[in-house]
Amino acid sequence: MNRPNPLADSGIDRRRLLTGAGALALLGSRPARAVLNIDINRGNPQPMPIAIPDFVAGSPGDIEAARNVTSVITNDLRRSGLFAPISPQAFVERITNGDAIPRFQDWRVINAQALVTGGITRQGDGRLRAQFRLWDVFAGQQLDGKQYYTGPDNWRRIAHIIADQIYETLTGEKGYFDSRIVFVDETGPKDRRVKRLALMDQDGFGVRYLTRGDELVLTPRFNPTTQEITYMAYGQGEPRVYLLNIETGQREIVGNFPGMTFAPRFSPDGQRVVMSLQQGPNANLFVMDLRSKQTTRLTDTPAIDTAPCYSPDGRQIVFESDRGGSQQLYVMPANGGPATRISFGDGRHSTPVWSPRGDYIAFTGMIGGQFAIGILRPDGSGERILTEGFHNEGPTFAPNGRVLMFFRDLGPGPFLYTIDVNGRNELKEPTPSYASDPAWSPLLS
Repeated sequence: MNRPNPLADSGIDRRRLLTGAGALALLGSRPARAVLNIDINRGNPQPMPIAIPDFVAGSPGDIEAARNVTSVITNDLRRSGLFAPISPQAFVERITNGDAIPRFQDWRVINAQALVTGGITRQGDGRLRAQFRLWDVFAGQQLDGKQYYTGPDNWRRIAHIIADQIYETLTGEKGYFDSRIVFVDETGPKDRRVKRLALMDQDGFGVRYLTRGDELVLTPRFNPTTQEITYMAYGQGEPRVYLLNIETGQREIVGNFPGMTFAPRFSPDGQRVVMSLQQGPNANLFVMDLRSKQTTRLTDTPAIDTAPCYSPDGRQIVFESDRGGSQQLYVMPANGGPATRISFGDGRHSTPVWSPRGDYIAFTGMIGGQFAIGILRPDGSGERILTEGFHNEGPTFAPNGRVLMFFRDLGPGPFLYTIDVNGRNELKEPTPSYASDPAWSPLLS
């Protein structure tokens, strides 16, 4: 399947984008330690009031781009649940120069704690220069400032990158806005659903379809190191596992696995995939080296071992198994060996996925006919439910490990939702139709 490069089509040049980034000179003196911050490790942090005036346009032709960039930054920060953008109607000062020191008293009077100013200017070669400054309003200090050069069609990614930088400066954690989601798009009647692989930005924009819908596709998974996904497809009756490069559109078959019970997941280095294969009444875990195509067996039990996922350091694998009599989570060394049960809460536990930070494992819980999304620590401690519902399933972590996405089916069809690891800020993700099986990409930049 040869398809055009979606990144080239949208004008994205990642190398040029990143090498064009640079710090802006500080205006005024920077404090030795920034006191303005959000403690996201608290269970219920108060959203920070932040003012984000429209970026200043370098020319009348740049006004729309400047407003669009401002809108995306505002939306990213608002949807994180950690920021409360102030209505522009409350602004006292009108920003006309993104490089000037603001009148801080005008922003204090509307209780803004942080202020973002910036501008968009079209260069002689057609590229856009986007620059921003982040201010601590009460201290009257610049906290951060950067500029980026990119193609005119790439304004949305620039906005996500700026939002990530603001998030990181004020929380001390990496952002997650410059990332994408691959998912299964579902259309048509419930008994004749057409399922296609689809890709979109994390905020639901820029949807692109990766398959045509002429075969059943399931459980896509991102490679942690490249813009490549693996997924299962039933095209000729037998399940096949594919690797798809979403930048080039090149697709290759990993193999035919008649007994596969769950789509494979990549190792952290992207060189292997781990999977579960059905053999008679039981299922065991196997790992395949993608270069040699050699497959190695990891478990050999009379139970059903399935849904494996690597730890971010590649040393361990978490999986679900009924070896103890019910569906529970176990952890074992990545090359096989004794497994330790880690889930002991009520009901069954399935679909485990390790946080990129390594601190949590998310799972689908099933208790009395209800489906829940929960997390626990790799040693089994700290288990807690984040959200419950009729049918919640398939958690996937944002690249910073602070937010989860999952799908919920209330009857007519599934939709995607996000929630943070504190169980706060549950939001429905915008998708063009029904959607399931989400997988979050690594950061693009």
